[in-house]
Amino acid sequence: MINLLYLATVSLLISSPRKAEITIENSLGQDRAEVISIPVYQLEEMLGPDFPKSELTLVEIGTGNSSEIQWVDEDLDGYFDVLLFWTEIGSNESKSYQVILSKDSKPAPKDPRTTYGRFVPERIDDFAWENDKVAFRTYGSEAQRLTDGGFKGGTLTSGIDCWLKRVDYPIINKWYQKHMDGGSYHKDDGEGYDPYHVGDSRGIGGIGVQVGEELYVSKNFISHRIISTGKLRTVFELTYAPWSADGIIILETKRISLDRGSRLFKMELLLKSDSPLPNLTTAITLHDGKGKTNLDSKAGWFRYWEQIDDSNLGTAIVVNPSLILSHQEKRTPIKDQSHLLISLDPKQDLSYFAGFAWEKSAEITSPEEWDKYLIAFSKALAKPLKITYR
Repeated sequence: MINLLYLATVSLLISSPRKAEITIENSLGQDRAEVISIPVYQLEEMLGPDFPKSELTLVEIGTGNSSEIQWVDEDLDGYFDVLLFWTEIGSNESKSYQVILSKDSKPAPKDPRTTYGRFVPERIDDFAWENDKVAFRTYGSEAQRLTDGGFKGGTLTSGIDCWLKRVDYPIINKWYQKHMDGGSYHKDDGEGYDPYHVGDSRGIGGIGVQVGEELYVSKNFISHRIISTGKLRTVFELTYAPWSADGIIILETKRISLDRGSRLFKMELLLKSDSPLPNLTTAITLHDGKGKTNLDSKAGWFRYWEQIDDSNLGTAIVVNPSLILSHQEKRTPIKDQSHLLISLDPKQDLSYFAGFAWEKSAEITSPEEWDKYLIAFSKALAKPLKITYR
């Protein structure tokens, strides 16, 4: 005899959306707007291993607002590893989100802000990346070949270039197209421009190995791999030819990620060497040395404020203080060799953040405001948002 009550219960369970709950707690006395990363295995524990990812939505409890999400396959094996979502949370506030699986769920409202990154073969072979606040680029092997061969148009550096934008929409493709059409992204037509000089310097957040007074560095990247690009985070890797630091052979891969809303990208260093490294040093170029530095090594932030053309630019590096071996300000008449240098412990997992604030973006217009931003960023880095699941 068929148990009709049992069948009805099973049918209800199958047709009803599966749910779980995620709570975010901010124990800092400052407001925060961040991208949250949720491991997929954690979702599988709550929703089952085969849950349909296309049906997942996150709804803030209390407001009913859906949150923007982005799936990321971090190891490119064909399976998503993390779910990203955007949260804005007040000082000492707690927020909860309902995780809902339903074909009828409403997606989050579209937000024009995004992140983006790509290889740019039409401009020799740059790799460029951006979000709604900042943009960057660095240089590939063809640019190195041109320089080594004495041809025009080349660039020989593994330093990081800043593109100064003052709009919240993407500009990379537009500016490169302007360049291809005979215009110049070195001229500000209202969206920003590229006046930042890298040359042989580290730019903002490039790396090297310091041995005595010598900073050994790699040349241009030789290959790239895009992990993810989307509304909330862009992630990619750059690999470099083996290089020598005072006889130590180094294999270098950088994994770079940039979140929406942040002025700083994250640099993760995946290094191998045939002998132990004395340090791994990152740096901010000081250009002509006329700007002013400030730092708090105990909190892990270092910055430079300088005039470029008719405006001012603040650049910075933020790092976990436990990684810092030493720091020094090196000013020299040798072109592109003046830096604020931060030496890190190579025996630990190495990562840090680097970026900038341009006065004409009209959000951070003084060194004091830039310091305030970096203080808040370093505090948030030291005290991540607490995430609980049920």
